[in-house]
Amino acid sequence: MSTDNEPSAAGTAGSEIDPEEFAALRERVEELEESAAQRAAEDRAGNPREVVETETGEDGKKMTIVSTQGTFDMAYPPLILASTAAAFGWDVVVFHTFWGLDILHEENSQDLKLSAVGNPNMPLPNAIAALPGMDAMATKMMEKKIDENGTATIEELIDLSLESGVDLQACQMTIELMDYDEDDFYDGVTTGVGAATAIQHMAESDVQLLV
Repeated sequence: MSTDNEPSAAGTAGSEIDPEEFAALRERVEELEESAAQRAAEDRAGNPREVVETETGEDGKKMTIVSTQGTFDMAYPPLILASTAAAFGWDVVVFHTFWGLDILHEENSQDLKLSAVGNPNMPLPNAIAALPGMDAMATKMMEKKIDENGTATIEELIDLSLESGVDLQACQMTIELMDYDEDDFYDGVTTGVGAATAIQHMAESDVQLLV
């Protein structure tokens, strides 16, 4: 922006500008020019301004994930999203209910299975995928691939999420329904919460996901 052709403080007849207002306007224009020049310099230096805006813009955001499925493959999405959002400084709650509760169950989480039936990514017809032992085989294949790829295990993602400040909640109603005990869950898991708590956090969240 240029101020070379600044308007006269006196202006034209019938549209005179107050000298104080003109001085304030000129000061504001100079501030905007300095700001624009600074941003242009930052862009030329690798666009650090954009990075700063991303970092500060994400502060204070909230996300709620409702996890309802307890299969091997469905344990990963909520934990990966939660731990990643927490790394950005988000306030994250993952509310586990019904079968999703098994993800937080210390013993059951070691035996989650990948369902071969109805899985469009499995190169098997459902008639064969439904045979006994196919889920176990599919799970072993996926575990092997995860190990070879160096991907974190479910337990490691739970630890990472908790260390990152993610609030992993276990639905109290489902705990009682499944005859689980609060001691069955990983240390750090929040118990004694229900749908009302989850809904309150969802209402305050910028992002809500049902997995």
